[in-house]
Amino acid sequence: MNMNNNKVVLYIATSLDGYIARRDGSVDWLDHVEVGEGDGGYSEFYSTVGTIVMGRMTYDEVLILADVFPYADKPCYVLSRSKQASTAHVTFTDESINTLIPRLKGDSKGDIWLVGGGQLAAAFLQEGLLDELHIAIIPTILGEGIPLFQAGVAPTNLHLMKVDKFEQMVSLIYKVNNN
Repeated sequence: MNMNNNKVVLYIATSLDGYIARRDGSVDWLDHVEVGEGDGGYSEFYSTVGTIVMGRMTYDEVLILADVFPYADKPCYVLSRSKQASTAHVTFTDESINTLIPRLKGDSKGDIWLVGGGQLAAAFLQEGLLDELHIAIIPTILGEGIPLFQAGVAPTNLHLMKVDKFEQMVSLIYKVNNN
């Protein structure tokens, strides 16, 4: 794929009241989601991904949840304010998203998946770097936690492209209107 075809996609689950994790970063509430047969569209989405980007706190949570790093088959970049040595499967970077993302778009063999978290998603929106939002709405009310978008995020217009229902989960796909 060339640079013009690759999109930056936020693919993330949120509680019905808009939280992506508990206050401590835990996503244990996702373990009980009924999606019926299959994986709620995850495999189909993952097959379109060429590169993975996430924040440091999201990366730490992934390591807690998985026995084996789940994204070892694709280039993975972790944005962090502190310098850290890269690993076999992860490149840690403090590079500006305004230089990193255009470079990754040119190099990626598919879309760029912004795994999380909310602060990074807001920064991508602010800079006009996010092309699509794939939001899985989980029928759980957490009451508090880490919001998908914190107060003060730039107003952004979205265009609904697709709605899917997977048992108890609803998936919404929006195009970001980056003018």
